[in-house]
Amino acid sequence: MMQGIGHAVCLGQDIDTDLVIAGRYLRTKDHSQWVAHVFEDLDTSIAPRLKGAVIVAGKNFGCGSSREQAAIALREAGVVAVIAPTFARIFFRNAINIGLPAIECNITCTEGQKIRFNLADGWVEAEGKQYPIRPLSPRMQEILAAGGLVNYWKARS
Repeated sequence: MMQGIGHAVCLGQDIDTDLVIAGRYLRTKDHSQWVAHVFEDLDTSIAPRLKGAVIVAGKNFGCGSSREQAAIALREAGVVAVIAPTFARIFFRNAINIGLPAIECNITCTEGQKIRFNLADGWVEAEGKQYPIRPLSPRMQEILAAGGLVNYWKARS
């Protein structure tokens, strides 16, 4: 997804992957279970608000263990993108590889505000103001446009 729109769900900094989806739920590969429990240990009111959401977080989003399930749980819950000033590198690549835009940008978040983004043109818009983003490499943009790394490689073979 190279561009999108969604409502903001505001989170703090240093949100680790265990807060995204707790390890106790990783015994199943049933993504609906992950969706039901996403952010459960942070705030149980978040999961129902994620469909069509753009998560806007503080620095170091996705720190902690390198579980790919954290990015998958967010995508399956209906998250359109995650915006943060910085990401843990492994979470960042996991998100791109499963087709979930991880956008490095520092914006102020107001819960529920409309967030728009355009990765090809390099901006995020919140409350009528455009903010530049850290550009993604052409390859990362191709992977996101394909819907993830698996689809990217399938299209190339």
